Amino acid sequence: MVDLRHLRSLIALAETGSVSAAARRVHLTQSALSHQLRAIERHFGAPVVRRRGRGVVLTAAGERLAAAARAVADEIRSAERDVAKLSRGEGGSLRIALECHTCFDWLMPVMDRFRRHWPQVELDLVSGFHPEPAALLLEERADLVIGSERRAHRGLVHWPLFRFEILGILPVSHPLAARRYLRPEDFRSETLITYPVPEQRIDVVRRFLRPARVRPAAMRTAELTVAILQLVASRRGIAALPNWGVKNYVDYEYVIARRLGKKGLWSELYATCTAQSAARPYLADFVETAKEECFRTLDGVRPLTAVGNRPSRGNS
Repeated sequence: MVDLRHLRSLIALAETGSVSAAARRVHLTQSALSHQLRAIERHFGAPVVRRRGRGVVLTAAGERLAAAARAVADEIRSAERDVAKLSRGEGGSLRIALECHTCFDWLMPVMDRFRRHWPQVELDLVSGFHPEPAALLLEERADLVIGSERRAHRGLVHWPLFRFEILGILPVSHPLAARRYLRPEDFRSETLITYPVPEQRIDVVRRFLRPARVRPAAMRTAELTVAILQLVASRRGIAALPNWGVKNYVDYEYVIARRLGKKGLWSELYATCTAQSAARPYLADFVETAKEECFRTLDGVRPLTAVGNRPSRGNS
């Protein structure tokens, strides 16, 4: 028997081209996902995938089933929205605070897609830097905070979005470009360009440089990602930015990207709200829309398998 879980796995496989990546996306082991694939093939009596190098591609039968799976998944999401609107009403407001400056790059398409499904919900962005995101929510100055912080706090709910790698960004022909990865000591003689936030909120400083007791030669700030990249390209310094935020600039050789440390520097992104707000159907749908859009359009993001699909609640 084939059910919705099998269809979601097939969609993930079509979008990732990898059994391991698809398994992470749907929060299964590779063995469990392979078992689902065999169940699909037994049910329809046709192979749905074939190996290509280290990855997999869908067969013609697999492509047809994936198209049907997307249509079914979209219809179910649409039905869930309609039922929620009928039972709880369509109106409301959603004020979003961003602790991740680079997130502006993908938030606008998410908001546009969300408005098509919830036209009666008023969307707004809470501007400025906020030293205590939890206070924004608990004092009802925002409904949703998107950022990397997930401290346990009674009354707050954390929705996992995705994991991503932070890369060191260098100007073309920089001497460090010959390295496969950057070490903390490489920053001693460099100007580090960051967003205008306190150092304790900057991952490359807090988790990469400070543990090695390294400080850059100087630091300067810029509010926009494109401004940081322009400064790097003009050899005013180096930066550390999310992999998905710099891919196009790296592909066009505007700047160069290198891993931070041999294993890379990884961060996580969450959407946080109060437990009361989490009950609003349109808020949960906004989070799911954001995840779908990000996995569809952003390169290099990974599921947060540690916490699964469900939001986690603070308890302290």
